Amino acid sequence: MFIAQAYKALHEFWRYLVGSVLIIAASTIGQIPFTLAILGKLWMDNQGSPEELGNTMGSLDQATLMGVLDKNLTLFLLLLSFVFALGGVFLAVKYLHKQKMKDIITTRKKFDWGRVWFAFIMITIYTIGTTLLSYYIAPEEFEVTFDLIPFLILCVVAILFVPIQTSVEEFVFRGYLMQGFGVLAKNRWFPLVMTSFIFGGLHYFNPEIGAMGDIVMVFYFGTGLLLGIMTLMDEGMELALGFHAANNLISALLVTADWTAFQTYSIFKDISDPTAGIVDVLPVFIIYPIFLGILAYKYKWTGWKEKLFGPVEKPKETQLEDNLVPD
Repeated sequence: MFIAQAYKALHEFWRYLVGSVLIIAASTIGQIPFTLAILGKLWMDNQGSPEELGNTMGSLDQATLMGVLDKNLTLFLLLLSFVFALGGVFLAVKYLHKQKMKDIITTRKKFDWGRVWFAFIMITIYTIGTTLLSYYIAPEEFEVTFDLIPFLILCVVAILFVPIQTSVEEFVFRGYLMQGFGVLAKNRWFPLVMTSFIFGGLHYFNPEIGAMGDIVMVFYFGTGLLLGIMTLMDEGMELALGFHAANNLISALLVTADWTAFQTYSIFKDISDPTAGIVDVLPVFIIYPIFLGILAYKYKWTGWKEKLFGPVEKPKETQLEDNLVPD
């Protein structure tokens, strides 16, 4: 069982709290280059004092802040923080929990790249298809912004670093915290809901929310729930890793907008009015179940009630090891 693998390591809940602080601290350190680059650009433009520059930076909304530097440089510096966060995950898992990284990723003996690529290709086909369909139906809402050289640079940055960003988020939410909350609550539904809630909540400050409204949170929470269900049903996060990587990578290459978290030299720019209603979140209730149905059919998932709502029990071999430890 995926969650129960935490019992093979040091799994007291305080360790997950300390590990989370370590990961956040590592990510914060990784944001320093971006902050310094912004301050440097503002200084060259305005020649203000450090205090004035700080005030200027603090007064800018997130979407405006993303436009201070070149888009490719901004994307690189933003994604760089996830490289540091990845280091924080490794440190927490290896030294705080004495656990193998593989054990927060999958129950299989070997990491299954086939599952990663299946989910990646499925979401790539869906994303490209729906984007082209939207352009065909309402071309006036898009602007073709393809520029070869900036786009090629974007491809290099995105292909190298977006999978790191998405993998870190999966390691933390569908692996590390899923197991931590699971051994705390000793069931599966609580970590599924809790990690989805935290995952969605951390996206609340994205510029998309300010532009489109709080209803977009349904999409973020629903996506976290989908990825969590994939992980629990498949006893590993390979499918979630492929899904998340394709969603972010292909979106970054295809479409950008002035009000998105990633502003890139993509092929299209969305120039439509950034509003959202119930129709915009319907895919969470229609498309996501279809994705789950495809995966369930291909990988022959069974025991949904047990895997999503059943108890989390310490493995028998772990219980035996505990009994052999002298008092």
